[in-house]
Amino acid sequence: MHAISLEDLERFRASHPARTICFGGDRWEFLDCGAGEETVLFLHGLAGAADIWWRVISVLEDRYRSIAVTYPPVDTLAGLAAGIIAVLDEAGVEIVNLVGTSLGGYLAQYLVAAHPERIRRVVFSNTYAQPEPLARKYRLAGALLPGAPEPLVMAVLRAGFRFLIYPASGRSKLTLAYLRQQACRKMGKAEVLHRYHTVIEPFEPADPCSSKIPILIVESDNDPLIEPGWRESLKARYPAARVATLHGGGHFPYLSMPEVYTQVLEEFLSEGPRPALPARTSKRPR
Repeated sequence: MHAISLEDLERFRASHPARTICFGGDRWEFLDCGAGEETVLFLHGLAGAADIWWRVISVLEDRYRSIAVTYPPVDTLAGLAAGIIAVLDEAGVEIVNLVGTSLGGYLAQYLVAAHPERIRRVVFSNTYAQPEPLARKYRLAGALLPGAPEPLVMAVLRAGFRFLIYPASGRSKLTLAYLRQQACRKMGKAEVLHRYHTVIEPFEPADPCSSKIPILIVESDNDPLIEPGWRESLKARYPAARVATLHGGGHFPYLSMPEVYTQVLEEFLSEGPRPALPARTSKRPR
């Protein structure tokens, strides 16, 4: 078995071309691949794109349809959610199993509150429930970001990948290579700035006591970005959720240990009877 490399990712990109729609004045790019009765919608974090999920999608695509989006420069959770719903409508998908990581996991919580009628099951991966601790921790960086030169912003991001993310990933060269490619070729300061705004935007989450949507929380015991207290706050927010704690997964376990991550995901997606769908109503969280 050969070692997975960026060449394999390029082959995935060639065989899984992205679709695009224009919505709200922005160009939304998304992957739509695989086959199956149920659809899994993947939401990436601040430094990702739709194809960051390629190793998970490659395993699932003979059993599940997969949709993964890349966020355009949209700086509100409501704007991101509206674009995601537009993507699902364009794809003709009514109900999804939702998997979000980091920023995507926070956005997934917003979607559970705003559009429960579109979600069958949900996975909150390597994420947080309360934005205030992040806003405090990164207050100075957030204040400097708008005026900082783009080369400096991207250099700082790459340094974080090298000295923080890479060691926690078990020194996964593929994880580092993907993220460096993102910071060098795929995204710029505009994406970083707009996504940062959504990372720290507060909203009113769904009442966990009234929600009938099954929840899985995936966390890593050595996540360098999601502090232990933030992980505990997430579990306290959703006390009925199942929890899967990955040992040594870092912040990107779907890249650094995709076999383990995908097994946890599949077990959750396939367990028990399909939950009843909520009534077709929606509201915008405050």
